[in-house]
Amino acid sequence: MSRRGRGVYGIICVMRKPEILSPAGDFTCLQAALDAGADAVYFGLGTFNMRARSGVNFREEDLPEIARRCRERGAKAYLALNAIMFEDETGAVERTIIAAKPFVDAFIVSDWGVISLCRRHGAVFHVSTQMSTSNSGAVRFLASQGAARVVLARECTLSEVSRIAAAVPSVEIECFVHGAQCVAESGRCFMSHDAFGKSACRGECNQPCRRRFLVKAVDFFEDDAGNPVHESDTAFIVEPHTVMSARDLCSLGFIDRLIAAGIASFKIEGRARNADYVRTVTAAYRRAVDAVLAGEYTEKLAKTLVESVKTVFHREFSKGLYFGRPGADQFTDSENSLATTVKRHIGIVADYFIKAGIAQVKVQDHELAVGDTVQIHGPTTGVVELKVEGLRRDDEVLERAGRGTWATLKTPRCRVGDKVFYIERRG
Repeated sequence: MSRRGRGVYGIICVMRKPEILSPAGDFTCLQAALDAGADAVYFGLGTFNMRARSGVNFREEDLPEIARRCRERGAKAYLALNAIMFEDETGAVERTIIAAKPFVDAFIVSDWGVISLCRRHGAVFHVSTQMSTSNSGAVRFLASQGAARVVLARECTLSEVSRIAAAVPSVEIECFVHGAQCVAESGRCFMSHDAFGKSACRGECNQPCRRRFLVKAVDFFEDDAGNPVHESDTAFIVEPHTVMSARDLCSLGFIDRLIAAGIASFKIEGRARNADYVRTVTAAYRRAVDAVLAGEYTEKLAKTLVESVKTVFHREFSKGLYFGRPGADQFTDSENSLATTVKRHIGIVADYFIKAGIAQVKVQDHELAVGDTVQIHGPTTGVVELKVEGLRRDDEVLERAGRGTWATLKTPRCRVGDKVFYIERRG
């Protein structure tokens, strides 16, 4: 039944509550995602996934703790095994599946050999976007092979997503809603492999597409034998430009339409990004989805949430290919992040006094001052943000604490060794 709320931005036809699926590159990110309201997290174990080279992976011995934290919050945990698998790696992948199965709710896969291993061991699997699934026939076949969920190709328009979800209701549909986009969309890019010998299909991408290129128009003509001959390369030259760097996806402005399309899971890209990004983006999509389902989603709220995610790492935003291919606004003019805030490392938590709720901070880099907005990051703490209301050193009241000193301040619960950052506003 359709439902229209007063002042609601759009009309909701399907009120199924989608899962918010957040990235976790380490325990700090994992905790930040859970604290911000993620329904599920996805992560890697160092190999056989699309972030194998980024240093943002867990170890096999971390699996019990990952499962414990997720289950305490009623959240699910998905292990990414979505790189291609070579012939001599079957045994290692199979051992990973056997070891991880008791601790995860599903494996994210893209290789038919890995699918066969999941089937052999009765493991739930989701088909990665790396398989480039873009039509209901392919989804129906994957469902017949045991897939519990299919992450559609990022080339699919919103209309196509809706039709696919309606055509194959027996399998869940997952789509990306936020984060970086590859110039090759669903992957299978060989630029990094050709340039650096690092395959994107193995999670080793060096991202040559993010660099600046000098673009030239080169004139050729054919000689009498029909061979091309170089004539001129000065006819047209563009200054170095990020001509192949795709914009980031942001769906907060049309999240109601994604829910109406019947998507079961909203995936946030960013296993290589930090905990503040995970917390901020997860919280924004949590609020947006809850507002839609409560009939309280408005254009004003959407704009407010977009501004909130602009505070963390991002490139220029686009709507992806949800509203047509190839998309007129797919490439960014900026080489770096456009975040409206930047973190400056202050130091670490040297001690925490539980009864008093006071942290002692060792100031190593940026000074700490009354009135500052700071964040505390830690594997158990997650991300805590607060305004510094006062500083002390023993009986001395301070206005600021410089490098090489220490100070105490009131904070929520944190842990020794947690990192402390000053949040600087840009613009």
